Amino acid sequence: MKVKNCVVAVENLDASAKFYTDILGMEETRRFSPRPGLTIAFFQGDGEATIELVEGEEGKNGLYMVGMEIDDMDAEVSNLKAKGVELTRGPFGAPGGPRIAFLRGPDGVEIELIEH
Repeated sequence: MKVKNCVVAVENLDASAKFYTDILGMEETRRFSPRPGLTIAFFQGDGEATIELVEGEEGKNGLYMVGMEIDDMDAEVSNLKAKGVELTRGPFGAPGGPRIAFLRGPDGVEIELIEH
């Protein structure tokens, strides 16, 4: 089983979209409004999984965490720091396990970076 998508209820879709594209380097692949007051946008990085941001979904708020696999932890951390992003934890790892690090997105979603 692999992650297909994660859905995040956001307060400001444009601000969140800017974070996922400009900071994390993902591509916005689709945006639409299925009904007045509700807008949905899909973002994709490497691989098949997508992140779906939803603005205007009453009674729903945020997402706890999104895991993102990366190839080179040191390069990614350096890239994020150059863009003004500070890690909340890590990077660290157990012997024989993946290296992980955490940062927080603009809507409070924790993003886990995973280097196998």
